[in-house]
Amino acid sequence: MPATPSGAKGAVITGWGTALPNKILTNIDLESMMDTDHVWIRDRTGISQRHVGGTTAGLSAESGRAALQMAGVDPADVDALILATTTPDRTVPASSSTVQNLLGLSSCGAFDLNAACSGWVYALVNAHGLIAMGAQTVLVIGTDTLDRITDYTDRNTGILFGNGSGAAVVQACDGPGQMLGWDLDSLGEAESALFAEVGGFLQMEGKEVFRRAVRLMVDSATNAMASAGVAADDIALAVPHQANIRIISASLDRLGIPMERASIVLDRTGNTSSASVPLALAEALDQDRVTDGDLILFVGFGAGMSAASAVVRWSPHATTNSGDTT
Repeated sequence: MPATPSGAKGAVITGWGTALPNKILTNIDLESMMDTDHVWIRDRTGISQRHVGGTTAGLSAESGRAALQMAGVDPADVDALILATTTPDRTVPASSSTVQNLLGLSSCGAFDLNAACSGWVYALVNAHGLIAMGAQTVLVIGTDTLDRITDYTDRNTGILFGNGSGAAVVQACDGPGQMLGWDLDSLGEAESALFAEVGGFLQMEGKEVFRRAVRLMVDSATNAMASAGVAADDIALAVPHQANIRIISASLDRLGIPMERASIVLDRTGNTSSASVPLALAEALDQDRVTDGDLILFVGFGAGMSAASAVVRWSPHATTNSGDTT
């Protein structure tokens, strides 16, 4: 994939927010639902608990509202809402339409984007594309309510998935923006490794997903860094999709990025699909792990099998086109 063109209008993230359902399903809870135990799950996945409940639209509105408030953006000023999700509340209409109404986004376009666990990075790249074409403010949300398509009596899948939402406000800025390079990919020949039929539960070939995921994450991240003209040593923070701690560790090891430079929320959230990257980003930002000028690598993979990566240079003090500073 190409680097961001030098003449394209730049954009920056000016606000972020998260939402998790109140109900927590722990590994101990799962012991009474399937043949498993807490230590077995934790050692093989890195997960200790996951959140369940809520709706895709409700969680999206909660995280989106928090992001808008942090950015100081009036809902009327949002030009587009992109909701990355693989679990819409209804077949029709798109859940983004419901979220648009809940947030009072009175005059913007809204659409769902389904790239599974890569969805939020796909949406972030699309947001920068809209801004390059003239948009001023785009709200990017990643939300999944996977408990509706997860069989919590199935040890192969039930130990992994949970619900959550993460959002970011992306605004046009004066001068170069944050996005330096990106990569979007799909390996359709492997789509049968992880899927759910309409009305059915998730089905997964665990070994095949692991094998494909590590290679996809490494290849996509390498392509994004190459297009940005940076190397692994330049990355201050890696924000990977939170699928399995062994996948994350193996991928970062091959990329040459130490685990200490990764943001990990997997232990407390499980695999939240399109919400996992923004949830991990928000925690790192809230904990002041990123400073002005740091390079952040987003990298994810998902059913499809999809992959997406992006390299951004964090610039919290960039001036937006509205004259605000963040």
